[in-house]
Amino acid sequence: MLSKKVLSFAMTATLALGFMSGCASNANSDSGDSGDKKVIKIVTQSPLSGGSATLGEAIKLGAQLAIDQQKDKFAELGFELKLDAQDDQGDPKKGVANANLVVADKSVLGVVGHLNSGVSIPASEVYEKNNLVSVSPASTATDYTDRGLKTVSRVVARDDFQGPAGAQYAVETLGAKKIFVVQDKTAYGSGLADAFKEAAEDLGAEVVGYEGITVGEKDFNGVLNQVASKKPDLIYYGGLYAEGGILVKQAREKGLDIPFMGGDGLDSSTFVEIAGDAVKNTFITSVAGDTTQSEEGTKFAEDYKAAFSKNIESYSAYAYDSAAVLLAGIEKAIKENDNKLPTREEVTKAVRATQDYKGVVTEVGFDEKGDNKFAKIFIYKFAEAKYPATLDGEISQ
Repeated sequence: MLSKKVLSFAMTATLALGFMSGCASNANSDSGDSGDKKVIKIVTQSPLSGGSATLGEAIKLGAQLAIDQQKDKFAELGFELKLDAQDDQGDPKKGVANANLVVADKSVLGVVGHLNSGVSIPASEVYEKNNLVSVSPASTATDYTDRGLKTVSRVVARDDFQGPAGAQYAVETLGAKKIFVVQDKTAYGSGLADAFKEAAEDLGAEVVGYEGITVGEKDFNGVLNQVASKKPDLIYYGGLYAEGGILVKQAREKGLDIPFMGGDGLDSSTFVEIAGDAVKNTFITSVAGDTTQSEEGTKFAEDYKAAFSKNIESYSAYAYDSAAVLLAGIEKAIKENDNKLPTREEVTKAVRATQDYKGVVTEVGFDEKGDNKFAKIFIYKFAEAKYPATLDGEISQ
């Protein structure tokens, strides 16, 4: 009995020591220490699964490249940079749940994301309460920045700029007089469609129909029968590529060979994969420019391909620039804090103060809301089933 008691005590002591050691290890992890260097994490929040995963992964990889390229510089300052990629699934509830986990990690000093405005808006409320700065490379809804949150910024244009730009092109360049508008009932899709509709009517076009579809649907014959009955000379779609690709394909099958137009949610290689040849005679407005139009952008595209064995997508470079703006703000805050780890509040102030950052694809200067005063809208045409589409013009704010 004595030997069993001694053995039992020894095992209990060993387990207790192991538990205490594990607690100590977790405590070090939470404090942001990594050996002699303090850890600084940048989080990406984007859909890495589901219907928007192509664009979501592009955001992750663009940010990852920026972080990888600046690790050595931050190591010299005494910090270890890490990426924490979160899958928000394009779902507001998941985005908020992720945000609550992210803000609890004190080593996180910035967020690149989200893709979807409907996810960005509720998640940013969590960031704001915890003084965590976020820069979106893709969210375009006006409400995203109109709420006046100090932690919220974006590098791309707003829907109230993109929608009217598309309407102007549709009416003045394509000669559209009767337009049928379809939207996916999300914050992004409906906001963009509303802005387009109002501007098109102001320009003298008649909107002969306005209908909504549901994200995840695959049969749009009902709404397309309504389109056909109205005999429009252009269809405008506010939504993302997963449904947009099916919608344009089914429209062509019904003999609706009129111009099809949409926003930056269609700016994806997967849109072309889904639509196939039906993508011809499709036009999109995008907040993303052609990365390869500049020497810096071409070099970025080459580095991206070398690092990930993938071609760039529309938001790859914008995520890279968003991450770079965050890192520049963090570096500034470190230096202003005597080379010590800055607070989230100090990082937020440094990032929002950005006025003339030269990115690989866009210049960045934030106004009092966090909008980028240098953002542009780009017009693209699909003359064949090939991505990217042909750049047909750009509009500055």
